[in-house]
Amino acid sequence: MLLVSCSASPSGGKALDAEGSQSSGTVGNTHAKVGQTWYFALPVPHNISGKSIEITGASVVDPPKGLKVLGYAAYNVNDTEGLPLLALGGESDTPDFAHLKDYAKSEVKVSPKKQSDIFFQAKIRITSPPRKNIEHCQFQYRQGGQEFTQILDCEMELKVS
Repeated sequence: MLLVSCSASPSGGKALDAEGSQSSGTVGNTHAKVGQTWYFALPVPHNISGKSIEITGASVVDPPKGLKVLGYAAYNVNDTEGLPLLALGGESDTPDFAHLKDYAKSEVKVSPKKQSDIFFQAKIRITSPPRKNIEHCQFQYRQGGQEFTQILDCEMELKVS
């Protein structure tokens, strides 16, 4: 499955919960360094509608200058022993993502009125001191044979010390 940012969707969706805990705060680190790779968890999909959805993509909207998105993946929270909101690559407490199943290789189904056990993640490298924060994430999904795009708040701040 290709996880890219696009706006080819015919309409904005409303099936995902836009008020979840990840949509109401900022995760970050104030001691980041240029060249580091960080893993940023996008909001966990919570289907608040009465119909199942199949997520076909997830991405960061307009990454700021200084942050380069290296790729996207999706993991089961049980495989990562919880939700790693922001993790530094190479650290002992960071899950070994390279050896975990990437669920983004196929559609991620979310039942009605349920939160997914699968979370999407962006792998990000700091190329220069970021000019601003990541503020929004975009999900593409199918529901009832129709394609939707929905943008959610998801703020991440990396300050280079």
